Amino acid sequence: MSEQPLHDGANRDENTMLVVAIDGPAGSGKSTIAKKLAIELGIEYLDTGAMYRAVTFAVLRGGCDPEDSTRVASLARSVDLSVNGDGTVTVDGVDATTEIRGPEVTRAVSTVAANPEVRTELVSRQREWTRRRGGGVLEGRDIGTVVFPDAALKVYLTARPEVRAARRAKEVTDLDYDTVAADLARRDAVDSGRQHDPLRRADGAIEVDTSDLTIDEIITVLVSELR
Repeated sequence: MSEQPLHDGANRDENTMLVVAIDGPAGSGKSTIAKKLAIELGIEYLDTGAMYRAVTFAVLRGGCDPEDSTRVASLARSVDLSVNGDGTVTVDGVDATTEIRGPEVTRAVSTVAANPEVRTELVSRQREWTRRRGGGVLEGRDIGTVVFPDAALKVYLTARPEVRAARRAKEVTDLDYDTVAADLARRDAVDSGRQHDPLRRADGAIEVDTSDLTIDEIITVLVSELR
């Protein structure tokens, strides 16, 4: 898939867009399901969590304290970031695909994502990205509640904590299961308890527990709901 710039000026009528909003905590299967569903529907996919990680990467790379809300917000407004459908991420021209998934960014991303000015900026970019493409499958933590509350389909994915931790531990090879499980619990508390745009199930969203379902079974459920 071609590069997807995240700061452009085109606009489309929101009434004609097909938007699918997929929210849920880490390890619930959002990325896997969103990518597969986008292919099934023939529309593009955006990992909004990668955007927050990209800003966090820029913050750390610039020597900025993630707790310095004013500087972090300023950086979020000026950073040049792009995301590919295959997961490739560039930040100010630097390939940050691997670094944004590393432990340093993972530890700081919830702090950066809790900054209301950062959220305002990235929500604007996410809406802009979607309007330019006439829709898309977007996954994150506030897509159905904030970014597109009127999406054609709103989904909240979840899974048992031990299942989520096991999935994430397979992805993060330099951390053991217990460390990953503790980090997920911490992130859940921060994301669900933050003042601005907390993680929660959107009104009208269907909730799917992915613990014991195959990818194809989940896709069948979502396509059926959409149609």
